[in-house]
This record gives sequence, structure tokens and C-alpha cells, in this order.
Amino acid sequence: MLIARVAVGDDRAYARVDTDAGQVHLLSGTPFDGIRPTGETRPLAEVRLLAPAEPSKVLVAGRNYGDAVTPDLVVFMKPSTSVVGPGSPVLLPPEAEEVRYEGELAVVIGRRCRDVPEAAADQVVFGYTCANDVTAWDVGKPNGHWTKAKSFDTFCPLGPWIRTDLDPTDLALRTTVNGEVRQDGSTKEMNRDVRALVSRCSTLMTLLPGDVILTGTPAGAGVLRPGDEVTVHIDGIGALSHPVDDHQPPAPAAPT
Repeated sequence: MLIARVAVGDDRAYARVDTDAGQVHLLSGTPFDGIRPTGETRPLAEVRLLAPAEPSKVLVAGRNYGDAVTPDLVVFMKPSTSVVGPGSPVLLPPEAEEVRYEGELAVVIGRRCRDVPEAAADQVVFGYTCANDVTAWDVGKPNGHWTKAKSFDTFCPLGPWIRTDLDPTDLALRTTVNGEVRQDGSTKEMNRDVRALVSRCSTLMTLLPGDVILTGTPAGAGVLRPGDEVTVHIDGIGALSHPVDDHQPPAPAAPT
């Protein structure tokens, strides 16, 4: 099943997506409390896809690909304000010169949980989506301030939807920039699999419905420039695309 968040005019709603029919079936409330169709449908082409979850927090697994296996999970955080949906631009902050893309599989938590055994991790996972763990490398590297480097507004594109019935153990993951393949890997290359990540994160803090765990990125992460178009494609889920733009200064306050 594919679950999305959509904008229909000024309204926001969760919806079940039927890609074959090109329709979305609007849902009542959140899908984490059960799938409750309203009976209303809309053409997929006429709704705007939003970030498919509204996490209270985003946890980011570090060093989860490659040879540098750490004794314990390295984990950083992104705030909820970093999350944007498909098509929304990543805005490059003026204080950063080396902002990198990092295509990743994202795990969406389905229910409140704490201290989950690895064997029970599947029971608390709602589904999976695509993510770009955008990171201001030059902000984080000097003193290891990676949470700060990952926390800027727009630095966590998610989408296009959540796939609920998916085996995450061997999914091809590709990131392209302006149509050129930059990352080409598989989730089977993760040092810690999804169950291990969910279990360990749940020992650190309570996980809530809609919270997101980013599972790490394969080799090939690189620098973003204004005007770039980034696409993260994961087999079984789909493609998340977004542009890159310069940071837009806030509008001046209205005169009083």
C-alpha cells in the first residue's frame, strides 16, 4: 500500500495512492490510527504531494555504509522544521559553502514505542520512503557538529509516499543530480539493518508515530549547487525529486 500526504486546495489530508488508476483515496485522520477511507477520490495529477509524514523528530544513522564500522550506532538528529516534500526546493544557507546530498532509505515509525527488541522491530514500522539527508559539511566537520549541519530548514526532503508492504533488506538506491548518477548502492550494504537501527534508536528515546529514521547513505555523496535537480530513487518505493536554490531572505516586516 502507498500512503501519501496531499494538498487539495487549502486542505491537507493523508491518502491512499493508486498509481495504476492515477487516483488518491482520501483518508480520515492519520493512517497510524488505522486506514479510514472517506470515500472521496481525486486525480493524482490534481493534488500536490507533501512530505508523507510529519515527524516529531528525524534520527539519522551515521557511518552505516562502508568499512568504518563503529562499535555502537552513530546517530544525529534533524528537527521537524527541516522536513519538506517532493518538489520543494532545498535552500542553501548563506553560511555554508559545502552542502551535500545524501540519498537514503527512510523508515517511518507507526506507533509509540520504547526499548523495542530487534525481533519485534517490524511491528513498530509503518513503512518506508525516500529521503535526502542534506548536510552542510563545512558546518559540521570542524568540531563534529553534525546535528547542527543537518538541521537547516529544507534539509530533509521526504517522499513521494510511504510504502507499507516492503522488505527493506536489498533495495537498489540511486541518487542522480541533473540526470547524472552520483550514488548507486543497495540497502544490503548497510552495516546495521533496519531492525537493528529501530531497536537501538528506541533505547535512546521514545519513538512516536510518524517519526523518521534515516538509515545512512552509500558512497558518492557530493556538493549541491543552485539550479541542481536531485532525484533519489529506491526500488519498490519510487522517486523523490527536488530542486536546489539559494537561500531566500525573509520578506521585510510590514510597516507599522
